Order: sequence, then C-alpha cells, then structure tokens
Amino acid sequence: MRNVEKNGNGKRICVIGLGYIGLPTASMLAIQGFDVIGVDINKKRVEEIKNLSFKTKEKDLMTLVKGAINSGNLKVQTKPERADVFIICVPTPCIENNGKKKCDLKYLNKAIENIKPYLEDGNLIIIESTIPPGTTDEIYKRLSKDKKIYVAHCPERVLPGNILKELVENDRVIGGVDKKSAEMAKDIYETFVTGKIYLTDAKTAEMVKLMENTYRDVNIALANEFAKIAEEIGINVWEAINLANKHPRVNILKPGPGVGGHCISIDPWFIVEKSSNAKLIKTARELNDSMPLFVVEKIKKIIKKDNGKIAIFGVTYKGNVDDTRESPAEKVAGKLIEDGFEVKCYDSYAREFKYPLSSLDDAVDNADIIVVLAEHDEFKNFDKDDIKHISSKVRSKIILDTKNIINKELWKKEGFKVYVLGDGKNA
Repeated sequence: MRNVEKNGNGKRICVIGLGYIGLPTASMLAIQGFDVIGVDINKKRVEEIKNLSFKTKEKDLMTLVKGAINSGNLKVQTKPERADVFIICVPTPCIENNGKKKCDLKYLNKAIENIKPYLEDGNLIIIESTIPPGTTDEIYKRLSKDKKIYVAHCPERVLPGNILKELVENDRVIGGVDKKSAEMAKDIYETFVTGKIYLTDAKTAEMVKLMENTYRDVNIALANEFAKIAEEIGINVWEAINLANKHPRVNILKPGPGVGGHCISIDPWFIVEKSSNAKLIKTARELNDSMPLFVVEKIKKIIKKDNGKIAIFGVTYKGNVDDTRESPAEKVAGKLIEDGFEVKCYDSYAREFKYPLSSLDDAVDNADIIVVLAEHDEFKNFDKDDIKHISSKVRSKIILDTKNIINKELWKKEGFKVYVLGDGKNA
C-alpha cells in the first residue's frame, strides 16, 4: 500500500461500526476524499444515517455526515466490501464470568469474521475499539496465516459532546504489530488529525488507552472515598477538596454517585483481567461501583421511610450528553425499585433508558425527595419560578444533590431542605 495523500489518493476504506466513533470517523475520511463504506449490522441505524434522521447532540455531526454522503464518498450499508483499509469501531463491553469481569470480544471477533472474506494481500486493519493488551497481536496471528496483511491499534480519544473537535485536534497513539503497520495507519490519520501522532507497538498502544481511563477512575475513587469519610466524620468534602486543591501540586477530582460511560467504568477491568498486580485498580473500580448503593442508603436515611416516591433528575452518565451507558442512575433507580420505592426519572437529554422516562411534572408530582444524579446545565440554571413550580408539586420539600451543582440558596428560599453528597455537616 502506497502512502496516502490529502485527497485520499483513491484508497477505499471500510469502517465497521457506525456508532459514536465510527460514524464521525467514516464521515471525516470521506470529506478528505477517501472512498468510504460505512458498515453497521443495525439496519435501522443504517437507514437513519442514509436519511439523515439519526438523533445526535454532537455539534456539527449532522452537517459533517450530510456533507460526506452528498459528496458521494460515503455510502452506508449492512455488509462490508473489498477495501484497502478496514477500520473497526465496534463495542467491547465488560462481562462477568465466574465472578470475574473481563472484556467481551464477541463484537470484535464478529467484525473480523465479517471482513475476512474480503481481505487481500497488502490490506491494513485498524482497530479503534478498546481492547485488553495482546488482542491486536492475537488477531494478526489468526489472519496472517492466510494473507499478507498489516494490523494496527489506534484507540479513540474523544469526549462525547465534543467529538468532532477532539477527533481532529487530539494527539493520537498508533501501535502496529510491526513498524510498517503503524506507519501505514499513520498515513490514514494524518489526513485529518492536526494533533501529534505517536507510533509504538500494538500492546503498548492498547495499554496506553486503558491507562488513560484508569488514571481517571482511580482519582475519582479517591474523591469518592473522601466523600464517604467526610459524611462519617462530619465535614463538607467539597469545601475540604477546594482548600486542599489550593496546594500547587494537588488536584483532587470531584466525587459523585458513581462512574459511568463506555470507558472509565469499564476499561480498568481489562487491566485487572490481564494482571494479578492490578490491586489498586481493582479496589478503585469496586469503590466507584459502590457509590450508587451509598446514594440509595443516603436517600433512605434522609426521608426516613422504606417506601415512597423518588424523583430522579438526570440519568445520563455525565452532564449535557444523551449517553446512558453504565450510568450510575440505572443502579440507583434499580435498587430503589427493588426495595419498594416508586421511581420517576426525568432527563431532557436521554433518548433511552432502562427505566421509563417521565416529564418534569410527572417526576416531581407527590415526590418525597428529588435526587440530582447528572450535572445538566438545566438543573444548574433552575430559576426562582422553576423551583416554585416544582415546590407546588412535591409531597416533601427535600432535594439531594449528588453533583453539588444546584443553586442551594434558591432552593432553600422555596422551603427545600438541601442535602449534598459528601456534606457531613448536613448529613
């Protein structure tokens, strides 16, 4: 395969998986002049992309996809075709087997099997999906028995809500099964990435991605443990963290109701799966997984009853996004329902959730407590009239803010008793 120029140089690229990474990547490559085939096994998803009827909160993504399709360089379908380059962007969820959590590679393996009939000598396979160390090498060994191919791992590094900007501007790490594989992958990415591109071996690239998210997870666990301790000893953890962070070499993160999303809450388990030395990582992951139950117990302590109605504000895993994957709200709601509470969830961002989504009025009607679980701007910006309206609907004027984002004084003026996760002064 020869080097790729800025106009795509006639190269055909097949992108497998048109989710939050695959679709913008395929569209970006099409805009650069590549002949791109976007593949997704979900027929509904394919039709929505073709018709530009898919829903997204990502700024400018609809415009990018429309431009890619109208250029004639991007076509989307349910089956792959022959190509020079195959980029795999399929989910790699975490599953539990015999009490141990590990990476589920079934979607990745299925993608490999689906492209196998179309592979030719000289083809390049790039895996963007997050995977345990050693996976890329194992795939190369399987496929290189029949063909002279090249394989690289280029993990995605984008933040939902800001994907297009970060897809272009963030530095990228590319690990090849050999030097040429890494260099060939770099030829593709440097057509649209303005950040620096660093080359390494495949196993190191796999570990780098896991380390990035594990770093965040461990530091969040520290903040969450501080929150638990603060409630136990009677201090406000938010005040303490703010003061501790005045030290020039301290940067404690914020506590919360748990860690969600497709990366931070999952990726550390892929290290634990591969190494018996990952003791701190495992402990941090378990601590963060314990936070939803900690919130449930705090709710019960506040309302002092074993049943009633709980209004949950925010079910996405983070603020101002529509993604509910691995959301702590799912565990909070599930446990409350299991324990006999009526739970109503309100979230203007979420498109789907495990439990029914309600209107704001329906959620707060006769509620015994409002629990804020996501830091949406909407909740930060409730004004006096908004709160007054909510006040007229609830049974009890109680609110628990697990993200420390609401305007406490406004809520208090309307007669609400305000509780904050990690505030032991007002526990």
